Amino acid sequence: MQHRGEIVERAIRQSGYPISSIAKKLGKSRRWMYLMFDNTQVDIETVIAIGNIIHHDFSDEIKELNSINTSSFSDPENTYNNQTKEYWKNKYLKLLEDYNELLKKTSEK
Repeated sequence: MQHRGEIVERAIRQSGYPISSIAKKLGKSRRWMYLMFDNTQVDIETVIAIGNIIHHDFSDEIKELNSINTSSFSDPENTYNNQTKEYWKNKYLKLLEDYNELLKKTSEK
């Protein structure tokens, strides 16, 4: 039987992400994180959420993940990654133009 808590702890420590920042993103405490490390049966949803935060795929270490569609647990912070470079370039240029217009208006006063 796999000890999911140990697997997750090892991945977190190798990632270099601070435990406190991971706990904050999960809405949990550092103490909860350390208790989770001792838990042999950490929820799959928690494992996936931590994997998204630290950018780690646990499917090689935790066999149950192979039968689950993990795309439904995507990281909400990565929702803008599907936009093209051209989209972001145009958005930046538009904001820059708006900013310059605002500077002109304020300097005229």
